[in-house]
Amino acid sequence: MTVSFIQERVGSRVDDRLAGFLETWRAPVADPDVQAAYRLLGDFILGGGKRVRPQLCYWGWRGAGGGDCDEIISAAAALELCHAGLLIHDDIMDGSDLRRGRATVHRGLAALHDGPDADAFGEAGAILLGTLSLAWSDALLASCGVEPARLRAAQHLFDAMRTEVISGQYLDILAHRRTGASVTAALTVIRYKTAKYTVERPLQIGGALAGAPGELIDSYSRFGLPLGEAFQLRDDVLGTFGVSAQTGKSALDDLREGKRTVLFAEAVRRASPGQLAYLRAWHGNPELTEEHAAEMRAVLRDTGALARVENMIEERVAEAVDALGAAPVEADARAALTVLADQLAHRTS
Repeated sequence: MTVSFIQERVGSRVDDRLAGFLETWRAPVADPDVQAAYRLLGDFILGGGKRVRPQLCYWGWRGAGGGDCDEIISAAAALELCHAGLLIHDDIMDGSDLRRGRATVHRGLAALHDGPDADAFGEAGAILLGTLSLAWSDALLASCGVEPARLRAAQHLFDAMRTEVISGQYLDILAHRRTGASVTAALTVIRYKTAKYTVERPLQIGGALAGAPGELIDSYSRFGLPLGEAFQLRDDVLGTFGVSAQTGKSALDDLREGKRTVLFAEAVRRASPGQLAYLRAWHGNPELTEEHAAEMRAVLRDTGALARVENMIEERVAEAVDALGAAPVEADARAALTVLADQLAHRTS
């Protein structure tokens, strides 16, 4: 079987497991508005996404000698529930209208209720639904059926992952309140908000569930951190230069929000006085139009910031692949992770 076939099959099995899990956790009260909120959450969880973290968890398990079984699919699906909850909260903080080409959960909830407080209601309700999805992730992982000692080791990594990603998210919102734009600070946010959460920890969780030795867990870190950074650097490029029809979100969001990306920090570091003035005038400006965004994109290109970030992506992918080559990992997992590394760093959506 090809790697792409196995990826598709794993993704389909994760979706089936999520659907089955959601069936067992329907709204506990008969109120139709509560039931509508649960349906909206279920639609969000099942309505797309790349299933990156479940795929990496699966191959972390297989790389440690684990077989193709239902237990790892359940554990991998738990990571997707965690991801859904964090995305819901992230969209509230960012004030985003779209996710995966559809209304974000807080916007969807607001649309269910009329009145001047609809937006506040939507945000409050989405905070609850995001928290519910996070709680469900614990329940699904705990019931995956893996031997207790291995499950405890994985749960410790799962807890560390959530602590790290929340800390990274807090660093991200702090960056908006701090003056200056530092590449070092932006890379720190990337490491904790994305790299550890998206690649390193899912691999390690899968490995721990399979009883991986410490050497392999460490190897997953050496592979996962640079690849996770490359993943987020690509995400930042797509957030500014991507096509909305492909990415499922507006290409203006990151610029209007004033997101302190490595891309922006590199542009600030390299900009002429005139370019810097333009960046400061429109980065984070809610009145930014597509015309202003086009000018900002030109500055990002002309300063060499875009080219530098593309180089950083390639450097990190090469580092990750080198680390994988030296890792004591099963051959089929090595092949799959090599393909995934290329897909994650060079995607268009």
